Amino acid sequence: MSTLPTEFERTDIGEIQIAPEVIEVIAGLATVEVRGVAGMSGGFAGGIVELLGKKNLSKGVKVEVGQREAAVDVSVIVEYGNRLPEVATEIQRNVKRSIETMTGLTVVEVNVHIHDVIFKTAEKSDDTELNHRVK
Repeated sequence: MSTLPTEFERTDIGEIQIAPEVIEVIAGLATVEVRGVAGMSGGFAGGIVELLGKKNLSKGVKVEVGQREAAVDVSVIVEYGNRLPEVATEIQRNVKRSIETMTGLTVVEVNVHIHDVIFKTAEKSDDTELNHRVK
């Protein structure tokens, strides 16, 4: 899918087009930057989860791009202990700001879908404790 160039994207020497996949990556990066986001979710249909540190930054991101506007849906997994509305609001702000700054498009919607809450794994105890306990 390609976007039609707007008047803003026409220059003396040609046209500038931004692929929707680029906007998906921008939205994905902006999402994982938010404190409390554990990863991206592929949604209920896919059932695939991308935790932070994985390469596919557009996983869990869907965009609709027009000539001047974009709408974004992100599916996330949040770390336990964070206020879900605050994390979601910060995702909306960060995604909107990043896309508008980098592309010049107006973001009309950022819908956040929280698919799961993940617990941080407890730090494993030191092996020396086991050595002292068992002789």
